[in-house]
Amino acid sequence: MTAHAPGSRHIAGEGTPDASWQAWGGLCDLPPVSSAALVPPGRRAVIVAPHPDDEVLACGGLLQLLAAQGSRTVLVAVTDGAASHPGSTAFTPEQLARLRPRETEAALDALGLGEGGGRPAPCMVRARLPDGAVGASIDQLQTLLQQMLRPGDVVFTTWRQDGHPDHEACGLAAAMAAGACRATLIEMPVWTWHWAAPGDARLPWSRARRLDLGGDVLRRKREAAGCFTSQLHGDPSTGQPAILPSHVLARLLHPYEIYFT
Repeated sequence: MTAHAPGSRHIAGEGTPDASWQAWGGLCDLPPVSSAALVPPGRRAVIVAPHPDDEVLACGGLLQLLAAQGSRTVLVAVTDGAASHPGSTAFTPEQLARLRPRETEAALDALGLGEGGGRPAPCMVRARLPDGAVGASIDQLQTLLQQMLRPGDVVFTTWRQDGHPDHEACGLAAAMAAGACRATLIEMPVWTWHWAAPGDARLPWSRARRLDLGGDVLRRKREAAGCFTSQLHGDPSTGQPAILPSHVLARLLHPYEIYFT
């Protein structure tokens, strides 16, 4: 995750406090949905994650539930997250390109989806597109997805208006590929909770569904989020704060996940 946003969907400062979201009854009133309703039996789930950590923060609970129900899952890592610390000598792009995929592996282990976890890990596909510039490679991403997708697949990716340019480019490429392949597209808000406000008319609330997470599922998701250590602490070489400070994580580690169906 990297905080740059287009237009009015501006990612700056601490954003909308989580307390404001929790005080608003709209999230509790969203129609509930089950993992089996999102990915019916016999269908494959394809998760398109712009950066390492998005697959856990957006749908770390769903990944566990899909494994428990026996669904086949493919994780498309669009970038290796090498641009998260510009100008850093502590985290150079070369270091991050090696470190951040390893953080994803550790996070999947924490979810119980790695080797020895008792459940099969998602099949991993690394696109290795440039972090921060996915929009310039959107045709390449769409082509890759169309080569992978099958009719009936359920494609999960970041919302096309999430506020981060890489997130929006992934959403657009996945939408075009899903349409061409007769797959189902489901979008996930991530940075949306930062710039939007409760009841914000810019969000497609009529398409929003709430996936409730049990205690063990939420605990493993929180443990998995803690594996992205490069994002959790400030950068001593530049003085920049953590990319995933506590106020950002608070909005993403609730006992539910929100999906735009």
